[in-house]
Amino acid sequence: MHTLNSTTITGAGLGLRRSLLNHISNDATQAVNFFEVAPENWINIGGKLGKQFRSLTEQYPFICHGLSLSLGSVDPLDEHLIQDIKAFMRQHGMTLYSEHLSYCSHGGHLYDLLPIPFTEEAVQYVAARIRRVQDILEQKIALENVSYYALPSQEMTEIEFFNAVIDAAECDILLDVNNIYVNSVNHNYDADSFLKAIPAERIAYLHVAGHYQQADNFLIDTHGANVIDPVWKLLGRTYELYGVLPTLLERDFNVPPLADLLTELASINSIQTAWTLQHAQQSA
Repeated sequence: MHTLNSTTITGAGLGLRRSLLNHISNDATQAVNFFEVAPENWINIGGKLGKQFRSLTEQYPFICHGLSLSLGSVDPLDEHLIQDIKAFMRQHGMTLYSEHLSYCSHGGHLYDLLPIPFTEEAVQYVAARIRRVQDILEQKIALENVSYYALPSQEMTEIEFFNAVIDAAECDILLDVNNIYVNSVNHNYDADSFLKAIPAERIAYLHVAGHYQQADNFLIDTHGANVIDPVWKLLGRTYELYGVLPTLLERDFNVPPLADLLTELASINSIQTAWTLQHAQQSA
């Protein structure tokens, strides 16, 4: 089993939505260093859309970001889907696959990412399922820290649970910076302390996104708005701790014109460049 090859992606990436296909194909922009797609939304796409998608995967590095493996569910793993994802990745030359540390099914899909109890029993159960996925894919996967709003059971903190699963599963990390910020506000913990506790050597890449502020102390992770200043600052702090890592902008709802998304990508590039210059000066 080989580890994630994060050297295939650098800089700033964008989550690909079908509404963007024509614009990206026509503009052939160089501002996007890599793209991320949910394989469930693209595996069976053919015709014009399929040809457009194949054209993009021939031009840009792509990452697979799964939505429906439901790693924390008591339902059996969908091993047929895992095999389809494996074939899809090979077809398009994708080397990274990530999923959420959550569940989204119980006798059928629930269409939401729900939290797994923070218990030792859950650690061992989920880790075994992750290892099975990795065995089928013949590579490590990256697990994303998710936003959550309530927990059915909690024997340990979020970071203790997350790190225990990562360690037991021997997998890598997709670190979602916005989710750290959202959870830190909703559950009243220190985002910087959470960030410092992440095992650096396992981080494959990062996510940033916008969210909705329901109240001063209650945020909803929507991916439907621009990234706010505190999240940009937390991204910069992540680079300070771990160096510049490939960083993807997520926008799933209220998707603006491509030009607006490229402006946010430019913000990622600016933060990355600033860290690189500062680090070079300190090393000189």
